[in-house]
Amino acid sequence: MSNSSEPVVYQLKILLLGISPTIWRRVLVRSDSTIENLHYTVQLAMGWSDIHLHHFIIHGKEYGVSQIGGTMFSDQASEVKLAIFGFREKEKFLYEYDFSINPVMGTWRHWWRHQIRVEAIKVLKQNKVYPVCTAGGGVCPPENCGGPWGFMEKLEEFSIMDVIECFDSIKMSKKLDIDTEELQEMVTWLKVYRNEFDCQKVNQDLLQYWRAKNFGGAGLIMR
Repeated sequence: MSNSSEPVVYQLKILLLGISPTIWRRVLVRSDSTIENLHYTVQLAMGWSDIHLHHFIIHGKEYGVSQIGGTMFSDQASEVKLAIFGFREKEKFLYEYDFSINPVMGTWRHWWRHQIRVEAIKVLKQNKVYPVCTAGGGVCPPENCGGPWGFMEKLEEFSIMDVIECFDSIKMSKKLDIDTEELQEMVTWLKVYRNEFDCQKVNQDLLQYWRAKNFGGAGLIMR
């Protein structure tokens, strides 16, 4: 536990496990922010849509945003501040997203597992808005492609030319109807193959979340 009442900034590296080349993000978050805040920060930074079950595993205990009909947690995510964990540099914890629960076996399948590492603990800058993403690499996989195994298999199965040819044929047949599911899927895979992480877009989303959280208005906007 932390003995300091003054908030600090945690520099966290979020690494999506089981994928090569690596997909990762570096974010700065305040120690007086909550588990709920961190959940939405990870979702926005990585590029997920917050449509599946999730939890953090910190010091052997599960935390997260409770969902009716889904996962329920003993602690209120909006009240658990990160400072209570007394994080130290190089400490690691897990964030698991999109998993299945069996009444007998408990949690038994995890599609997306993230290792979160405390890279540094910094002094809080009073005029700076947090959370913020400072770096990253790799484009978020399509949400329901079957986890790291399905994602890597898909990358090996199709070349970039396969995707471009399919993309062009869909455009021709659908007359540029961008609302079609097939075209949207190809757009997603084109982004994956280009592998261009858009840090500016992430920070626009994080700023929108921060404004909504602090000043009301529109809630969390997912992709």
